[in-house]
Parts: sequence; C-alpha cells; structure tokens
Amino acid sequence: MHLIIVGMGGFFGANARYTISKQLIHESALPLGTLTVNLLGAFLLGVITGAKADIMIVLLFGTGFMGAFTTFSTLKLEMLKLFFKKNKKDFILYTIATYGAGITLAYFGYLVGSFF
Repeated sequence: MHLIIVGMGGFFGANARYTISKQLIHESALPLGTLTVNLLGAFLLGVITGAKADIMIVLLFGTGFMGAFTTFSTLKLEMLKLFFKKNKKDFILYTIATYGAGITLAYFGYLVGSFF
C-alpha cells in the first residue's frame, strides 16, 4: 500500500513540476522553473516535517509528491551549464538562491508546520 501511495504522489508531483517549469521558461540564463519548484518544495517539506504529519501524509506528499516535484539532478545539470558557459554571476546567484533560500524556506516551513 505504501508503494502505491508514494507512486500516486510522484505522479502528481512530476506533473506539477512539468507544468510550473514550462510556465517559467524564459530567455534568462537563470533556470527559474527549477529554482521555483525546489524552493517551494523546500518550504512545503518543512511544513510537513514541522506538522509531524501522519505516515500516510508523509509518504503521499513528502516522499511521493515532493520527491518528484523537486529535482536535484536538474539543479546540478543547470549549475554545470551556467558554470561552463562562463556565466559566473548567474551561477553564483543560482547557487546561493537555491541553497541559501532553500534552507531558509525549509526552516520557515517547519515553523509554520509546527503550529498545526
């Protein structure tokens, strides 16, 4: 049963990521789609963790949905592209925004979740 719940969450998470990323494709060097889904995912995972949600909620939304919604591999690929294109300013901005804002948003999400 757990596997089915994770799979269902993953299906919807992947579709949500695709939809959001497609809407945020711009001619900017900064990959706004991946940045947006990863930051939103960090916040929402913080909420789920802070709320000490039931195992089924964690499996559906935390593992399934957020696992497919956020993307570490695409993040690394986009970072490498920025780096090798000698786009150092955007590379540094993307790295700081992803990790700095990601950790901060996860913390704030945790605080929000702990109220539930």
